[in-house]
Amino acid sequence: MKLRTLVVGLVAGALALSACGKEGSPGSEGSGVSQQVAAGVQVTGSPTFDAIQQRGRVVIGVKDDQPGLGFKDATTGQFSGFDIEIARLVAAQLGYGADKIDYKTVPSAAREDTISRGEVDYYVGTYTINDNRKQRVSFAGPYFIAGQGLLVRSDETAITGKDTLKGKKVCSVTGSTPIQRVRDQGLTEPGNIVEFQTYTQCVDQLLAKQVDVVTTDDAILKGYASQQPDKLKVVGETFSTEPYGIGLNKDDAALRAKINDILQKAYDDGTWQKIYDSTLGKSGSAGSPPPLQRY
Repeated sequence: MKLRTLVVGLVAGALALSACGKEGSPGSEGSGVSQQVAAGVQVTGSPTFDAIQQRGRVVIGVKDDQPGLGFKDATTGQFSGFDIEIARLVAAQLGYGADKIDYKTVPSAAREDTISRGEVDYYVGTYTINDNRKQRVSFAGPYFIAGQGLLVRSDETAITGKDTLKGKKVCSVTGSTPIQRVRDQGLTEPGNIVEFQTYTQCVDQLLAKQVDVVTTDDAILKGYASQQPDKLKVVGETFSTEPYGIGLNKDDAALRAKINDILQKAYDDGTWQKIYDSTLGKSGSAGSPPPLQRY
């Protein structure tokens, strides 16, 4: 894995978005990085920020099944991981502490709809910035660069990289960039592409020997491998560049500029590095913040 590359079908009928909020101090669940809550914040011209102020709380879209990134503890109900800490950093600098945050778990296939409808104020969850998505939403960032990788069972020897996927059942999440790349590049036959709502479902299928490989960003895959190192491993070189951005309403340029300013400050004062080192950095891989793409 390169230095920077550490780190669900469309729901039928009405989309169920599970929410969890009202947590402890921002550093209490993994990063150990305390976030001072800013006072008197104004974001002139931002309808999203106006809604936050009227509500008195921030609603953040996240993932809840990605160890090390966005993960919800089934016992405590607490969220942790690199993405969660980035989300809290932004909230704190907008004037809202951890006790003023509500989290909505949003599957990959529903992200653009959820953001566009204003059901979340912003989204932080391994969300790759690309031109297609920019047609419907906007992005602050990137705040991290990942790359597509492969997760296999520990006894797998035939799969060593993307060029060895022909004839193999490949699993990923509907609506994700990785599964689209598998399809577009013809890495395996169409009938061998398996899709689910979450990566956890793919990993379960892998362990049950119903699929041969799970593909997504290597940061996500390494989180799963670290949970069961005797059963799972990440193989091959990464074969993409995935800039993770904070998803926002397409027309809210004011909030996008504000969040970019927040991220730049965190890059410059070392806060980003502390968050990284205390979450994704625990895997042993070094990391540094990428340049922002302001537009």
